[in-house]
Amino acid sequence: QVQLVESGGGLVQAGGSLSLSCAASGIIFSINDMGWYRQAPGKQRELVASISSGGVTNYADSVKGRFTISRDNAKNTVYLQMSSLKPEDTAVYYCNADSVWFIGGLRDYWGQGTQVTVSS
Repeated sequence: QVQLVESGGGLVQAGGSLSLSCAASGIIFSINDMGWYRQAPGKQRELVASISSGGVTNYADSVKGRFTISRDNAKNTVYLQMSSLKPEDTAVYYCNADSVWFIGGLRDYWGQGTQVTVSS
């Protein structure tokens, strides 16, 4: 089996910074895209940023220039550096691993979610 374990998050004032990390554990051969999604109360889950195995990145317009996604393929870990945080960034942030090829087959995985709260 594969597990995604997230860390980071917490409470920060507007304008501050936070970092998230997500490590995939298990016997993994490869992972296609890795990314971060978020879901605020009463809203749908939305893509924040994603990164391909080759390092191609994609960002939501709302976070461009403020968030940076990166990954370490050797560690099966994805990171999200968030700066200039705004109250509207408050949400539960979920890590996603797309097309994980592991000893049991091929499937997508989600992390358990980590709360990010930005106070005004």
